[in-house]
Amino acid sequence: MARALEKNVGEVVFLGPVRLKRKWLGKLANRTARMFAKQYDYTHNTFMSKAYARSFARKLAGQNFDFIFAPAASTEIAFLETKLPILYSSDTTFELMVNYYPGFSRLLPYSIREGNFVERKAVNKAALLIYPTDWAARSAVEDYGADPKKVHVVPYGANLDEVPEREKVLQRKKSERCRLLFLGVNWERKGGPIAFETLSQLEKTGIPAELTVCGCTPPASFSHQKMRVIPFLDKNDPAQSRQLADLFWESDFLLLPTRYECYGVVFCEAAAFGLPVITTDTGGVSSVIRNGENGYMLPYEAGGADYARLIAEIYGDNTRYYELVRKSRQAFEERLNWDFWAQTVRRLISQKFGLR
Repeated sequence: MARALEKNVGEVVFLGPVRLKRKWLGKLANRTARMFAKQYDYTHNTFMSKAYARSFARKLAGQNFDFIFAPAASTEIAFLETKLPILYSSDTTFELMVNYYPGFSRLLPYSIREGNFVERKAVNKAALLIYPTDWAARSAVEDYGADPKKVHVVPYGANLDEVPEREKVLQRKKSERCRLLFLGVNWERKGGPIAFETLSQLEKTGIPAELTVCGCTPPASFSHQKMRVIPFLDKNDPAQSRQLADLFWESDFLLLPTRYECYGVVFCEAAAFGLPVITTDTGGVSSVIRNGENGYMLPYEAGGADYARLIAEIYGDNTRYYELVRKSRQAFEERLNWDFWAQTVRRLISQKFGLR
């Protein structure tokens, strides 16, 4: 985001990160809540929010800025007193996270009230609210009373230092075996068991298939001779980054039956490589994946047999598959890249504040 803003909008000065000395109090409160099978979300509370406000007020003193850009920073800006216009961007709202993501389940009623209070103050304080999905934008309006005129949906981009050449992408060929790529740091949350079942179902129907799991290690009970596991790749390491790019190139589908997803930057990265995505219609995914364009979404209740059936249909239809490849890359070029995001943000800033 910072690089895209600097390239397309103007100079970016970092005011964070800020490490609060008393964050341990919130962690202690959460540990205490867990003794009663509950959780306390210490990342969204008034104590921390006010501490952040004091810290950032000191950092802003004497500085000359045009506006503040605050990504995923509702707690940081909720109590911040400043005359500068604030642009707040997030891929979710607190309300959407409650009882959706595991870390936001079984919250104490007080923690829910406090989290919503902080989020509401941040939403109301922001001059512009920029979300990557309709799912999050709608929550800002319906759950927090945000003025629809200041709420905008601008998709995020692909986190790639090197964008694949378009000509190479459009020349990609299917493998002789249907190669599936599962890319995620949490096996359960990203739907690993369903991906494994998909591999098994494809094999049962006579379609040779392979599954590469990258980013996590499945439990020992998930073992298959056609599944390989790469526990971790560091994108900041050039050699490992190239290895990750190779996975995108050599795969036929990105298979991610995710259980919880606010956005999914990995979908944008797949689109850059022209790699069709097969995933779940949950959270904000439908603002990234469009059925028949850069992949397909299946209902949350779908199982491995459903995923295998869809993949088999597409894999066996060359015209359909290569059309997905072409449209995936087109989706990346037209809407799923950071330049598009930053240029749209620049236009919104110009319209709202008259800056050039």
